[in-house]
Formats: sequence, structure tokens, C-alpha cells
Amino acid sequence: MKRAVIATCAAMATTAGLLVVVLGGASTAAAAPAIPQYISAAVADSARPAEDKQRDAERKPADTLAFAGVKPGETVIEIAPGKGYYTRLLSAVVGAKGKVYAATSPPKPDAPAPPVQAIAADPHYSNVSVSFQRAADLKLPQGVDLVWTSLNYHDFHNIPGVDVGAINRAVFAALKPGGTYLVVDHAAEVGSGARDTNTLHRIDEETVKQEVTAAGFKLVAESDVLRNKADPHTAKVFDAEIKGHTDQFMLRFKKP
Repeated sequence: MKRAVIATCAAMATTAGLLVVVLGGASTAAAAPAIPQYISAAVADSARPAEDKQRDAERKPADTLAFAGVKPGETVIEIAPGKGYYTRLLSAVVGAKGKVYAATSPPKPDAPAPPVQAIAADPHYSNVSVSFQRAADLKLPQGVDLVWTSLNYHDFHNIPGVDVGAINRAVFAALKPGGTYLVVDHAAEVGSGARDTNTLHRIDEETVKQEVTAAGFKLVAESDVLRNKADPHTAKVFDAEIKGHTDQFMLRFKKP
């Protein structure tokens, strides 16, 4: 796999946000960890398109990848990869000895191929495979290190006939013991549950915690790095006044 990665990037300490680690039900605040060199190199990869790099300020990829704990050589499933912003980064981090499975909905007849298909066809991302999956019937690879979904969990509630619990159980089954389930999403008003998933494309983070832990996961950490206290949680995430600046929660779950 050819990589135009800046291999000499020095590891840099992050200054954004706090990491809240959940141990035995108690939360303790700690400084966010230093960014490993392999993550710095992935973010600096010259093969990344300009459109992706322009979004780095809002998405904070180095902090997010470090929080997830993804490492070289690991196997990752990314659910609903969209245009592949994180697909490219995950590919660069896990490297030639790792694997990224991009699970995405089958394209509709006569619709263009999803962008992630072109990524998988690029020799630079030869460790990426596309798996067309219906959310109602997920068949994921087994024994993986990390399952990742970013800004998509709320949409699990918007798919007709889909049991969100079944999706989380499929993720649980796919992970090896000790594996990580990383969920990032737009925050809704506290106590709103799944009320705004289809209208504002937001979800109450407590609902996510309850649903994921019900599948057998343990919540082990949460991060404030993507938080925006100025977001009133009342606007659709695509509205111009809030797009790219929504209040987002980041949760790391572990399979015991």
C-alpha cells in the first residue's frame, strides 16, 4: 500500500477538551492524552483531499482517533462511512497490517456508487473493503478491535422496521473481548430521548448510553473535545447557523 505520509511528524500534546473516564460508575476528569505519532501522520497524509482537511478544525480528527484508541495493525468496522472522511484516516492509522471494513447501505438502482467504493479502489487505501449491509440484517466480521460510527447513530432510529437494539447486539458480537465501540453524535436536549432523531438529526446522549449498555457494553470513557456549550440544541444540524458547530458527545464503550 503506497502512502505519502509524513513519517517524521513529532507526537504533539493536545490541548482541546477534557477526557472523562468512567470507572465503576464514578467519573473523573483527566487531561486528554498526547497524540501518538501514527495518528499525527495519518492526519498529515498528503493523500487526504482538501475537502477533508478543511473540516479538521471542526472535527478534531487527531483528538477523536486518540480517544478511540485505534492503533496500527488493528481491524476496524466503520458503520455508515458517508464520504469517507474517517475511512481514510482509519486506513492510514491501522496501516498495511490492519483492515478497515466500511459497512454501508446498498446503493439504490441506478444511483451512483457510494464515495467509499472509490476509496477502496484506490491503491493508497488497499486495506479498505466495502461491505454493503442492510441495517436490519447486519452481518459483520467477527473478532474485530474497533467498531466506529460518527454522526450516524441517531439515524438508526430513522430506518423503518429497524431494531436499534439488534444493531448494538450485532456490534457486540463482532467485537473481540475488550474491543471498543466508538459513538460520536449530535447532542439533543437533555431528556428528549429519540424525539429529534428525524427532525433535527440529534439524539440525547443518555439514550445512547442506555441503548448501548443494554446490549452488554460497559461505558468506559466520554470526551468533551467536540462539545459546544453555545449550541441551544433546537436547530437542525444542517442549518447554516449551526452546521459544523453542533454540540457533539463522544462515547467509548467496551465489550467485557
